[in-house]
Amino acid sequence: MDRQRIIKQTKRLVLKIGSSVLTVDGGVRPGIVRDIARQVALLKKKGIEVVLVSSGAIACGMGILKLKKRPREIPQKQAVAAIGQPVLVRHYSQAFQKAGLHVAQILLTRDDLKDRHRFLTAKHAFQELFRAGVVPVVNENDSVAVEEIQVGDNDQLSALVSHLVDADLLLILTDIDGFYDKDPRRSKGACRIGLVENVDEDAFKLAEGTQNEKSTGGMTTKLKAAYQAAFYGVPTWVVGGNDPKIISKVMAGEDVGTLFLPRSETLSSRKYWIGYTLKATGQIVVDEGAVMALRDKKKSLLPSGIVGVKGDFDIGDAVEILTPDQKLIARGLTAYSSREIEKIKGRKSTEIEKILGYKYYDEVVNRDDLVIL
Repeated sequence: MDRQRIIKQTKRLVLKIGSSVLTVDGGVRPGIVRDIARQVALLKKKGIEVVLVSSGAIACGMGILKLKKRPREIPQKQAVAAIGQPVLVRHYSQAFQKAGLHVAQILLTRDDLKDRHRFLTAKHAFQELFRAGVVPVVNENDSVAVEEIQVGDNDQLSALVSHLVDADLLLILTDIDGFYDKDPRRSKGACRIGLVENVDEDAFKLAEGTQNEKSTGGMTTKLKAAYQAAFYGVPTWVVGGNDPKIISKVMAGEDVGTLFLPRSETLSSRKYWIGYTLKATGQIVVDEGAVMALRDKKKSLLPSGIVGVKGDFDIGDAVEILTPDQKLIARGLTAYSSREIEKIKGRKSTEIEKILGYKYYDEVVNRDDLVIL
């Protein structure tokens, strides 16, 4: 049974808690926090390390400021998050102390994860917290994050943190008790799907976004998180967080929520970092021949297959690779700048030196620096 096998192998768990579970009317639900602290304490006694990825800072700030709608402008979000974050952490600190545990606050941006040195520094910080028996509470650093360095939402952050800490399981607590074939809030005949072996296009078609003004997620973002975690070999379990014993039920292997299985062929840590942690600074459009070479023949991207360039990027930057009809098929690190690629696109590798006056490599994106999505 997949559930029992996964639970038996879980020694490190990333637990993501959504705003819709954690907060109500702009305030933290103390009972939910106490339930989480109690269940995490039980896991710790069994030798399982836990990382919390918690939403709720903006919702808490909205409550303090008596805002009814989530701010849309980044400066407003930054201010509201700065007000709400201390309130959020205080609730966790008090509840976990009563359960005999201490928490540590860690605020991250995409910059902390895309820079390899900062990524490893953060990884070492988590390891020290684990050694000290402390439970890390992670959130995106909304008070300083601008659009260029935002992760986007905490579902995506939880997948990235699962990679960062080498987790064995990603457990997402939300306001719906799993993944359904229809939205259960709108369709009485909706059926829960207990096991998803592959997060594919059909699965995304079933998902719908949230209408909640205090949160940014929805089932679509949870599918994206499961999709990303699967490539690093981490299963994702999405469950209803309003059940006070839900974490214990999951760790007992009960048939609750939806379990998304990891892929049999996983990515190395570096390739996962390229594919899912780095933010692309530009795009390269390729022809159908290049699509086949990249996807089916596992080749590098040569200039001859490039038909267009979008954005302004330099050597070593992350870029998205698009099909002729603008569909994303890969991400990679480019060996040439956008200005250089404009000059050599559609040409043979043997012509690069003649056109530019120099040549770094035959490939624009080497296979070792490329991730097919």
